[in-house]
Amino acid sequence: MARTIIQKNRVAVITGAAAGIGLAATKFLAEKGMKLVLFDINEDALKAVVETLPTEAVYLGGDVRDYSALEKLHQLTYETFGECALLFNNAGIGKKAGPLDAYSDWEETMAVNFSSIVNLQHLFVPTMLAQNNEGAVVNLGSKEGITTPPGNVAYSVSKGAVKILTEHLQHELRNIPDCQVSAHLLVPGYTWTPMNFPEADFERPETKPEAPWSAEELLEYFYKRFEQGDFYIIALDNEVTKVIDDRRMRWAMDDLIYNRPALSRWDKDYQEAFVSWQNKGPLPDED
Repeated sequence: MARTIIQKNRVAVITGAAAGIGLAATKFLAEKGMKLVLFDINEDALKAVVETLPTEAVYLGGDVRDYSALEKLHQLTYETFGECALLFNNAGIGKKAGPLDAYSDWEETMAVNFSSIVNLQHLFVPTMLAQNNEGAVVNLGSKEGITTPPGNVAYSVSKGAVKILTEHLQHELRNIPDCQVSAHLLVPGYTWTPMNFPEADFERPETKPEAPWSAEELLEYFYKRFEQGDFYIIALDNEVTKVIDDRRMRWAMDDLIYNRPALSRWDKDYQEAFVSWQNKGPLPDED
């Protein structure tokens, strides 16, 4: 059955809408004819974006860490359009903090990447359920929240928390009788965004390196998988294939099963074994 969410005149709410994946989502959904409610800390950038869109859109400047601002976003959405078909929780930061750093160094990352999604779900999902039509929540995860590589522990923890939260949201929704609202975890691959390339000139797409996908490529991939109804939407890039992703994720889970050292993929004693595992090709199908 065809989905009725990303459709002309339905309403999408996008956080972090002024740049990167959020901006690409804004433009993509506008081209699909959706009405938009846009939220970002950079209000001037939001205003400039709205002026270029081929669809009806409103915006609100604010910080996703501020619950009162999220309440205003919810109010703006329902007072202006009367519904939310798609809640696209995209806002995120990559501020680094390690396991021995004080929580004050972690707090901003956790608040932006994780706590804001908890609060937005709390505000929007009950009213989306009450609409009695098809809707969806899309939360932005990360491969760092699945395989948890060393280097940016706070980011990995926040995105791991988003993965678990979204899994449990979908579990809860599908156990509501006749529920028409679903949840989805969008996991980008290596993507050409300001977070990954802070010095890049995004007005010159010809300067994009070969390895990452553009944010626009990511949105096309998301749309195809979302329309299929997939929960896990794990994107690729120009260097990482599905086979590579599958084997990295399986290796990470097998650390628990085989009682290997934590993060054994990065342990010198397991380097040869990991490379051999990575090069074995597609994982076998299981009965």
